[in-house]
Amino acid sequence: MLRVKAFQLRLSEVEQTLSISRNDWYSRETTPDKGTNFMKIENEIETEKAAKFSLSKRHLIFFLVLSALLGCAILRSSIATRLDSFTFDEAYHIGAGAAYVQTGDFRLNPEHPPLVKLWTGAFVSGVYELSPYRAVQDKGDERKFVEEDVYNRNDPDLIQSRSRAAMFALNGLLLFLFALAARRVFGDVIALAATAFLVIDPTVAAHLPVVMTDLPVALLSTTAVLLAVQAFRSWRAVDLVLAAIALGLALSAKHSAVITMIAVALIGIVMAIFLVKDAKILLRLKRLGMVAAVLIGAVIVLWSFYLFRFSESPNTSDEQFNRTLAEKISDVKSPIYRAGLNVMANGRLFPRAYTWGMADTIRAGAEGRVASVLAFGNLYYGKAPFYYFPGIFAVKLPLGLLFLTAIGAGFLIMRRIPREFVAPLIGLFVLSLLFWIFFAKGSSYGGIRHALSVVPLLALLASLAVYKAVESKSYLLRGAIVVALIAASISAIPVVRPWEYFNETVGGTANGYRYFNDEGVDLGLRSKELVEYYNQNIKPTGEIPYVAYFGSYTELKKRGLDYLAKDIERDREKLNSEFITGTIILGAGEFTPKLWWDKKTFRETTPTERFGNLFVFRGTFKTSELRVSGLYWGAISRIYTDKPETDLAIRMLSKSVEIDPRAFFAALELGNQYLKIGNREEALRAYRIAKENVPPSDETSEMLARQIERVETEPLEQIQSLRNPGIE
Repeated sequence: MLRVKAFQLRLSEVEQTLSISRNDWYSRETTPDKGTNFMKIENEIETEKAAKFSLSKRHLIFFLVLSALLGCAILRSSIATRLDSFTFDEAYHIGAGAAYVQTGDFRLNPEHPPLVKLWTGAFVSGVYELSPYRAVQDKGDERKFVEEDVYNRNDPDLIQSRSRAAMFALNGLLLFLFALAARRVFGDVIALAATAFLVIDPTVAAHLPVVMTDLPVALLSTTAVLLAVQAFRSWRAVDLVLAAIALGLALSAKHSAVITMIAVALIGIVMAIFLVKDAKILLRLKRLGMVAAVLIGAVIVLWSFYLFRFSESPNTSDEQFNRTLAEKISDVKSPIYRAGLNVMANGRLFPRAYTWGMADTIRAGAEGRVASVLAFGNLYYGKAPFYYFPGIFAVKLPLGLLFLTAIGAGFLIMRRIPREFVAPLIGLFVLSLLFWIFFAKGSSYGGIRHALSVVPLLALLASLAVYKAVESKSYLLRGAIVVALIAASISAIPVVRPWEYFNETVGGTANGYRYFNDEGVDLGLRSKELVEYYNQNIKPTGEIPYVAYFGSYTELKKRGLDYLAKDIERDREKLNSEFITGTIILGAGEFTPKLWWDKKTFRETTPTERFGNLFVFRGTFKTSELRVSGLYWGAISRIYTDKPETDLAIRMLSKSVEIDPRAFFAALELGNQYLKIGNREEALRAYRIAKENVPPSDETSEMLARQIERVETEPLEQIQSLRNPGIE
C-alpha cells in the first residue's frame, strides 16, 4: 500500500511537470535540449501509466481468483454437507439468536457471545415462532426449552436451510476479510495460497454452513493479529481502527478470543517499546497509548453487540440466567480465575451475560470437563496429553497440506523469506502458543474445532512454500508443490460428510473413530440419516430399536423415531430383562474404549450396516451394558427441569451406579438426591461410592470428603448439594 501511494504521488508530480513543460513548449521557441527533456518526461509518463495499468490488472486478477476460490469453497461445502443434520449445538444457538433479535433479551445460551447468533437470528427471525420465556433449571433444561421451539414449534428443515445460507454468507465474508488482511501484510500470492489451503481443508468445509463459533473466531482472530501487526508498524489511525474492529468482532464471536486480545496486547507492547530504535520515552508512551486504544476500541465493539447494556434483559436488571452468575463463578476451581471473574462482574467491565459465558468457558474449556478421553488410541481422564493440539492436526489435515506446511516452516526457520513477513508470523505463533497453553489442559473434548484458530497460521506457513515456488526457478520445488496440492485435493475434496474426515495416518475417515472419541469425530450430523434408515428398514417390521447417538433426542422424536426407553412404561419389561435381542443403533463414540460405561461387546462385534460413524448391530446383547449411560442422562433430564421427578431419578441413578460405579459423578448426583429428600444413610452411601471412584487427579475427592463429614454430623437441611461436575 505504501508503494502504491508513493507511485500515485510521483505520477501527480510528473503530470504537473508535464503541464508546465507543455506551456513552456508552446509559449517559447523550442531548443534541442528542451525537446529532449520533454521527450524524456513523455516517456516517463507513459511508463508510469503502464505501471498503473499493470497494477489495476493485478487487482482485478486477485479479486477474480479470490472470488473463484470462495465460490468453490461454498459450492464444495454445500455438496459435501448437504445430508448433514444440525450439530448437537446448532438448534440451541439458532433459537437463542432468534430470541435476541426478536426481544433484545440475551438470557438464553449466554455461554457464547452474540455475533453468530445475532447474524443467524436475523436470517431466521421472519419465520421463527418464539415461545414465552419460562424459568429454567440449569443449562440442560434451557437447551431443552430452546430445542422444543426449534423442532416442535417451527419447521426445522426450513430453519436449517435459512441458517445454512446465513453461515455460508458469514463465513464466506470472513474468509474474504482474512484474504484481504493477508494480502495487506504478505501480498497477493500468499493471500490466495492461504485461502486455497482453507478451501481444500475438510474441517473448514464442514464448518462453513454450521451455526457454531469455532470457524468465525479462528478467521477473525487471525485477521485481528495481522491487522494489529500492520497497525503497530504504521501507527496510522486508519490501521489502528481496523485492528480494533477486527479484534472486537473476534471477542463478539467466542470467549476464547480473549486469548487473541492478550496476544494483540503483547505484540503491541513489544512493537511499541522494543522495536523502535532511538525512540524517545514520550514516543514509546504515546504508542503504548495507541495499543491501549485498540484494546479499548475492541471492547466497545463487543459492548455494541449487547446493545451497550449490562443486564441481559431489557425489562429488568435482575439476573435471568439458568444459573446465577455468582454460582457460575463459584464453579470455577482456580482462585486466580475466580478473582478475575469477580473483578469483571463487580467492575461491570463487560456485559453480565459475557462474564457468565466466560465463567462457563473457563470451567469447561480451560479447567476441563469430567470426561473419558480417547486420544491417539489411548485413554485419559479429563484431558488429553499436552501434545494433543499439535497432534490433532497431524491426523485431521490432508497429508499434502501438512507437507506444504512443513516446507513453509522450513523456509521460515532458515530465514529464506522476506524480512517483513517475520513479524506477523511471529505474532500468529504467539497466538497459537497462547491457545495451546490455555486449552491444552481441558478442551480436548471439542477435538479440532477447538483448535481451529491455529489452522489459518498453518495455511499461511504452507503459502510460504507456494510463494517460494513462484519466486524460485527450481522445477523440483515447483513440482513438489503441485504434487502436494493435487494429493491434498484428491484426499479431501471428494469426501462427503467432511466432519468425519481423518487422513491416512490413522487409516482414513473409516478408522479415525478407533483412535479418537472427541467432537471432531461426530456431533450428531447423521440424525436425519438415522431416522431415514429406521423408517425404511425397521418401522415396517414393527420392531423398536435401541438407539444411542450423540444427537438431539428432541429432533429424533420430532422426525418420528421410536426407540426403546422413549416410553418407559411401555418398554419396562424389555429394559429390565438381562438381554436385549434386536436392532441396536450406535454412534461411534458410544462403543469406543472408555473409563466407564464401556460397551466392549460392540467393539468385538461386526456391525450389520454402517453409515460413516453410525453403526447398526443386530443380535442379543446385555441390557446393562447398553442402558447404563442412558439411565444416568435420563435421570439428569428429570432432575434439572421445571417439574422434577425425584423418585424416578433416584431409581435410575441407583441402577446406573449399581451397573458401573466407576462413573463417580452418577453416585455424587445420587447422594444429592437422597440429601434433598432427607435420607442421611443413603446419601452417605452414595457419596462414599463416589469418593472411592474419583480419579486421583480430580479435586472432587476432597470436596466429597468434606461433604461426607457434614452429612455425618450436621442437620441435613443446612447442607447444600454438591455441584455435579458431570453435567458441565
